[in-house]
Amino acid sequence: MDEVQKKQDAELMQLVTFSIGEEEFGVDILKVQEIIRMMEITRVPRAPEFVEGVINLRGKVIPIIDLRRRFGLVARSHDKNTRIIVIEINGMIVGFVVDSVSEVLRIPSSTVEPPPPVVSGMESEYISGVGKLEDRLLIMLDLDKLLSHEEQETLSGA
Repeated sequence: MDEVQKKQDAELMQLVTFSIGEEEFGVDILKVQEIIRMMEITRVPRAPEFVEGVINLRGKVIPIIDLRRRFGLVARSHDKNTRIIVIEINGMIVGFVVDSVSEVLRIPSSTVEPPPPVVSGMESEYISGVGKLEDRLLIMLDLDKLLSHEEQETLSGA
């Protein structure tokens, strides 16, 4: 019984889920360092359009990316549910602004399918799969691909 349980646990994915507009997204919990409330963001001149600016998080300056703008959605004013998800991407700490953070989910990896061909174009290479839950779909993001190599270099110089 113990071996069966270990195998089932190994096949469970732990995800932090969040919303942007009507869509729900999931990212690997191991990539998430922390989730913080919205704070004052300092604008950076000539930053890429989707970069909101930088924040000072306990003495460390980290770039903040608005995922709405990154995905080409209409900007929305921040409210009490807006959060910054602090994530490590290829050794660099980055904050992503999301509309709200939902929950931490454990889902079987067997419920995740590769993205359908309709969404596997160049703009959506950062979608790693779609998780099927009882009453909804969860778009799985590959955080390492969310920013191009050039964008990562630009941000690390911010």
